[in-house]
Amino acid sequence: MKKLYSNKVHILVFLLPALILFCGVLIAPIGASAYYSLFDWNGIGAKTFIGLSNYKELFTSNAIGFMRALRNSLLLAALSVFLQLPLALALALTLGKKIKGERAFLSVYFMPVLISTVVIGQLWLKIYNPDYGILNVLLRAIGREDWTRIWLGNKNTALSAVFVPTLWQYVGYHMLLLYAGVKSVPPELREAAMLDGASDGQINRYIVLPYIKPIIRISVIFAVTGSLKSFDLIYVLTNGGPLHSTEVPSTLMISMLFLRNRYGMGSTIAVLLIVLCFGFALLINAIFREEA
Repeated sequence: MKKLYSNKVHILVFLLPALILFCGVLIAPIGASAYYSLFDWNGIGAKTFIGLSNYKELFTSNAIGFMRALRNSLLLAALSVFLQLPLALALALTLGKKIKGERAFLSVYFMPVLISTVVIGQLWLKIYNPDYGILNVLLRAIGREDWTRIWLGNKNTALSAVFVPTLWQYVGYHMLLLYAGVKSVPPELREAAMLDGASDGQINRYIVLPYIKPIIRISVIFAVTGSLKSFDLIYVLTNGGPLHSTEVPSTLMISMLFLRNRYGMGSTIAVLLIVLCFGFALLINAIFREEA
């Protein structure tokens, strides 16, 4: 009994630094945001306690702005799940067949993940430039002048234009996760299926996909929560414009915090973002558990 108690003490001592770091980096900021969301505060002067009034205002007076931002994030999440992830899965299944140049393809597809998002934003700003951007230049070169647009300045095309570099940047990230799962499938399962006359499509459908379902679940969670808290690329490309057509909760939060000096309202949006991310993570886990 004494030895068991001693082991628990040792375990606690070794875990304590990580626990302190976890609480300081994650738990404490969440608690601070929840606390400040109950106040009307400009970040400098005295705080005025207003209870849940910020939450009420967000869904009444500011309902149009917040719901539009949330809708944009959910649209990005849907595009990530139904377009980005299938593309990443297709690449992972293809590379998992031990094709020639497999390592080189992995490096090429994963490279955008390693590049700074600000650099990627600046790169795509040049691509979308209406005067000298490569996209409009190519359209003019093939005689499709009528297809040229001010891609980031048109409210009808801005959100789609923002999603394209997001897909390009993170498809390699999801591909690598799924590729690791594909490579972990026991070879004997594939060999047995091939001896039974199964095609590549049948092997992928009935053996590989069920085997990597936990990794698919993680990729879906990352795609959805990443879309909900997307900020940096949108901030660089459009800063939420034009006419708030690419506004997402994170850009709205920054606007409240630093442009309008409404730290209470900004903290309220941060709390709601945290709740939404945890809520969707739990929902996705429940959906995959039911399918299992």
